[in-house]
Amino acid sequence: MASLAFFFVLIFSTFLSSQANNLHRTQDESFTSILVSQNGLDFVKDLLVNEAISSIIPLQLPATIEKSARIPFLGNVHMVISNVTIYKIDVLASYVKLGNSGIAIVASGTTCNLTMNWHYSYSSWLVPIEISDGGRASVEVEGMEVGLTLGLENHEGTLKLSLLESGCYVKEITIKLDGGASWLYQGMINAFEEQIGSAVESAITNKLKDGILKLDSFLQSLPKEIPVDDNASLNVSFVENPQLSSSSIEFDINGLFTDGKTVQPVSNHYRQASQPSVFCTDQSKMLGISLDEAVFNSASALYYDAEFMEWIVDKVPDQALLNTAGWRFIIPQLYKKYPNDDMNLNISLSSPPVIRISEHNIGASVYADVIIDVVEGSQVIPVACISLVIRGTGSVKIMGNNLGGSVKLDDLAMSLKWSKIGNLRMYLIQPVMWTLVQTVGIPYANSYLGKGFPLPIIHGFTLQNAEIIFSSSQVTVCSNVSYSESDDLNQVPIHIK
Repeated sequence: MASLAFFFVLIFSTFLSSQANNLHRTQDESFTSILVSQNGLDFVKDLLVNEAISSIIPLQLPATIEKSARIPFLGNVHMVISNVTIYKIDVLASYVKLGNSGIAIVASGTTCNLTMNWHYSYSSWLVPIEISDGGRASVEVEGMEVGLTLGLENHEGTLKLSLLESGCYVKEITIKLDGGASWLYQGMINAFEEQIGSAVESAITNKLKDGILKLDSFLQSLPKEIPVDDNASLNVSFVENPQLSSSSIEFDINGLFTDGKTVQPVSNHYRQASQPSVFCTDQSKMLGISLDEAVFNSASALYYDAEFMEWIVDKVPDQALLNTAGWRFIIPQLYKKYPNDDMNLNISLSSPPVIRISEHNIGASVYADVIIDVVEGSQVIPVACISLVIRGTGSVKIMGNNLGGSVKLDDLAMSLKWSKIGNLRMYLIQPVMWTLVQTVGIPYANSYLGKGFPLPIIHGFTLQNAEIIFSSSQVTVCSNVSYSESDDLNQVPIHIK
């Protein structure tokens, strides 16, 4: 059993994206594009730099560094530094640059602070016993530059990240000894600067390689489909390789809705000549998501083919409308033949709702047949069928990572398809149907549409200060983003405005 309101919820839910899927689709075409601008790239770069630092420190260099020398009058001198640990890294400046060779990320003016143990021993013919000393030392690395170049490509619908180049260069090292007669040995310990620098460069480079492998594993583990409900999922598999320009990177995903079982081509009626382009009037926005109207039509087609657009309406707020007595002045012959009998409205769509996006709004056309049934005891008697053409427009808004909105009824046209009770005066029936749609169906639909449907956003990122742009056959969401590693309230999220 269903209410008339539920009928309009499902009709107008096709106005909004990211929540029902693709009956008509091919896996090698893109209907949703995501563009990350230079500001967005800088934001991601800062996240990666911060993540790299937090994953590196504390970092203990694996090797113990030793050096022996023969010094006149002292004899053999053995010097050892061990337990070298990086405990702090500060990045003065960093930048990200896109090019044909890949994505370059460079951190310059970086300082690195270390601690280590030092030990010193020697013996000579002048002093027959071994003399030794030791203590702790603090090390400051200045002017360090760290750079890496990344490759990003589509691999069977997921993103594959590869490290093309990486390097770390230490410009200057300052060592300060503590403990023992440190002042006596400072000059000799300074001889370890080159080895310490090389060890730092090698350790950070290896850590970066490990980090890129983990990031690649994360990207490839991203799902190719996002569940929407028990019947539909959003196909978010990547199509072709990312497109790099001097100041942005664009990802193309399939973007259609699927039931997870069938794969059907998009109708040429909805197919666009080229992939969606992302255009934001405010070029400072970090992110742009462009949705082709084929995404919306895939939703309506899926639910239509799944036979979710057939309903028996036997309850409405004004229940008198579902009794022949309520129609005695509208369809007198119905009341005369079936006095005071209950009624059902058997509603079915003759084709999937058609969604059209223009520069101003989203429009929908719905073609439905309404069979008027009379219920006599356990018997259901069809008495007439009315064809409806429902036209409406929707407005959309962003709520968190959801695309929500509302709908209003623009036009309702009716015609008699067949009748067993003679001719019907459609001009008398139309105001009743309009009232039911306007006062019952639309408010109920908007209560659900206002909650919105999810956009394809990676977990942890949240849209901020988003705006919506309509163009011919496309809806584009332009937004900044914030990021939070967890839902823990003790975690302070990063905000960029």
